[in-house]
Amino acid sequence: QVQLVESGGGLVQAGGSLKLSCAASGRTFSRGWFRQAPGKEREFVAAITYSGGRTSYADSVKGRFTISRDNTKDTLYLQMNSLKPEDTAVYYCAASTMGHLITVPSLYDYWGQGTQVTVSS
Repeated sequence: QVQLVESGGGLVQAGGSLKLSCAASGRTFSRGWFRQAPGKEREFVAAITYSGGRTSYADSVKGRFTISRDNTKDTLYLQMNSLKPEDTAVYYCAASTMGHLITVPSLYDYWGQGTQVTVSS
């Protein structure tokens, strides 16, 4: 069983930046970030393969967010720039035992507890 622990959330003004981290207790393969705003479904944000050679982003964050990972630390990152109020949500990291790029939440095996990101206007 792999445990995931997110950190780095907080309150930031519109146009600001935050960097989320997600530490894993063991080796994982494809990883991703999702978010869920109040009253909304959990939505895909970004995903990355084990090597980091392939990434995928939701259209709403493309060009503003960057997903990366450090496999020596079993840690996943999400650099978020030019934040907007509509980015406000609880952000979750996810990990899979599969190697291909995954954008569907149901295909992930492990989830973190979530970290709140609030962007004020």
